[in-house]
Amino acid sequence: MLALYGQGGPIMLPLLLCSIISATVIIERFWFWGRIDGRLDAGRLETCLEHARRGEWHRALALVADRRDYLSIVLLAGIDGRYASPSKVMAAVATEEVSRMRRYMPVLDTVITAAPLLGILGTVIGIIVSFDILGSRGIEDPLAVTSGIAQALITTAAGLTVAIITVFPYNYFNARVARAIHRMETWTTRLEAILASPVARNIPVKEMGHEAQLAN
Repeated sequence: MLALYGQGGPIMLPLLLCSIISATVIIERFWFWGRIDGRLDAGRLETCLEHARRGEWHRALALVADRRDYLSIVLLAGIDGRYASPSKVMAAVATEEVSRMRRYMPVLDTVITAAPLLGILGTVIGIIVSFDILGSRGIEDPLAVTSGIAQALITTAAGLTVAIITVFPYNYFNARVARAIHRMETWTTRLEAILASPVARNIPVKEMGHEAQLAN
């Protein structure tokens, strides 16, 4: 591998940097999503919504107040802002959580785009070197000419390898973000439906009938 790196020419250095950056981000994102999976507790969230449905807000808050998973954070914001504008509050908090999930994703996107281009640049440089040697020495020194061709092929292969290895985790992380957004939309919609019910708002049944008469 070190021999191939040396034969690849100067373009191998930025390709090496791209591979290191890509590997660092991929490891960090896997660690990030692993923490998220460990924090999620659907049973606790169901219990929280059940307390909210009964208007037992203190119990509902207690179940999400000390949690650090994104669903609990969003539901906590909605419960805290239930007397103001819970939908807007939850949307704002959800946007912040999605931003955390998408952190460093542009870096991987850049590596996927830049690595093949750097490989092509290395290819062009290698071909230029080959033609330069061919023009100055002729065909009497074929080994010198083939070294430039080898440089061209090595950089192309290296650039494609870095991009291919990066694109699979990149698509996986994007799929995780999309799944998390869908989950947040589902749970926030359920909480909004509960907040719209009279029982959750602690409106007595008699008062409900009075409001219905006024509406008529």
